[in-house]
Amino acid sequence: MNILLINPKYPETFWSFKHVLRFISKKAAFPPLGLLTVAAILPGGWQKKLVDLNVEPLTDATLDWADLVFVGAMLVQRESAQEVIDRAKAAGKRVVAGGPAFTAAPELFPGVDHLVLNEGEITLPMFVRDFLAGTPQPRYTSDEKPDIAKTPAPLWQLIKMKNYATMSVQFSRGCPFNCEFCDIIVMNGRVPRTKSPTQMLGELETLRKAGWRGSVFIVDDNFIGNKDKVKTFLRELIVWQKASKFPFTFFTEASLNLAQDEELMRLMSAANFHKVFLGIETPSLDSLKECSKLQNTTLDLAKAVNAIQSNGMQVMAGFIVGFDSDTERIFETQMQFIQRIGVVTAMVGMLAALPGTRLWHRLQAEDRLLGETSGENTDGSLNFIPKMGVDTLVKGYKDLVNSLYAPKEYYARVNTFLKHYRPTAFSRVTWNETVALFRSFWTIGLRSHARLLYWKLILKTLFTKFKAFPTAVEMAICGLHFEKCARRMREE
Repeated sequence: MNILLINPKYPETFWSFKHVLRFISKKAAFPPLGLLTVAAILPGGWQKKLVDLNVEPLTDATLDWADLVFVGAMLVQRESAQEVIDRAKAAGKRVVAGGPAFTAAPELFPGVDHLVLNEGEITLPMFVRDFLAGTPQPRYTSDEKPDIAKTPAPLWQLIKMKNYATMSVQFSRGCPFNCEFCDIIVMNGRVPRTKSPTQMLGELETLRKAGWRGSVFIVDDNFIGNKDKVKTFLRELIVWQKASKFPFTFFTEASLNLAQDEELMRLMSAANFHKVFLGIETPSLDSLKECSKLQNTTLDLAKAVNAIQSNGMQVMAGFIVGFDSDTERIFETQMQFIQRIGVVTAMVGMLAALPGTRLWHRLQAEDRLLGETSGENTDGSLNFIPKMGVDTLVKGYKDLVNSLYAPKEYYARVNTFLKHYRPTAFSRVTWNETVALFRSFWTIGLRSHARLLYWKLILKTLFTKFKAFPTAVEMAICGLHFEKCARRMREE
């Protein structure tokens, strides 16, 4: 049985880092971890190939080889996913589809023969059993939450690691919080499930033996959802990192209450975490209460960010505009807040009603839904009627993003960040990073209209905060990407 697994293409977004990848000679930011895990769950005797459309095309010969075509996608990949489905069906292939996009909105994808929804550890064996018996069903669903301590390691041999900027692993699923707009708890529940430290270290050792060095993204919904389990893992990870001479730097997603746990921050720093993405959302207390982001209402947000950055971790953060409690003042409020706290990578999006969330159900009951979401809350599109009005929200949002990523404001945030940042992560400078530095000299330092700000940052960091120099270079390169994305969005 020949199984072809296909990862559809991502559109150009803030998170695609398209304009950064060429600096480091990579084709995509992240590998398709979900499909690599699906491949490991499928019977070992089946032949498997994986095509990631973000790094290579799908050839007719590869499609002809397949007996079954598996497609996994997020909502933001919808357009490319449908193109894959249509092409596979035109070639006479049977299509099996799963993942967040298909679980959230299966009706959006005509042509799929078998929908394998929810968590694959449960539903995929159900499909395989029926398929081998000659009785496959059109849809497989389950509310059961699997023990991911039994999830097999991803089949890394299906990809070429050199194509990617970072590798990905998963430690836990689920989040204990109940934010109204979030679909994580709809898909993965509110009780975090974790892998064992032995299991995680085994996966990391596999990556190390395969020759990977550098960045590893722990893709958890909320890495610190179960703090006791996280601390146990981190203590063993620190020992492994030291024994292995620190082959990896880590980054992950977490909740802002990380700042309230000094021990946890110290452990993450010692384990070589150098970045963490936080859902800050908004400085508006009313809006935080409205969306049930109550864990953020008990914190001084600025002090929390500073605490994490002083422990050697760069804070990346998500922000949202468009809550019912927001007024037209929110755009300027967000701008001033983000500049003041020095979050350089500030992913500001408009509120989106994702299928199945409490927000989606509330807006549906209020007859305020406009249609399906694109799955990308930074593309300037809305799928609900906001209280402040569609035109006001869209214009205010686009103006905010363009202001945030204008060179003067962006470099001001970099400098604010560097005041609080205490770099502790150990990393080796790679050849690709060296090449990226010299490419930045030409592309940003000579050709960009931000060249004066660039050279001021580079020279200041080089002579006054040398350990942060690689981070400053990375931020300058990312700033070019963000500015281009903002400009494209403004022109649409």
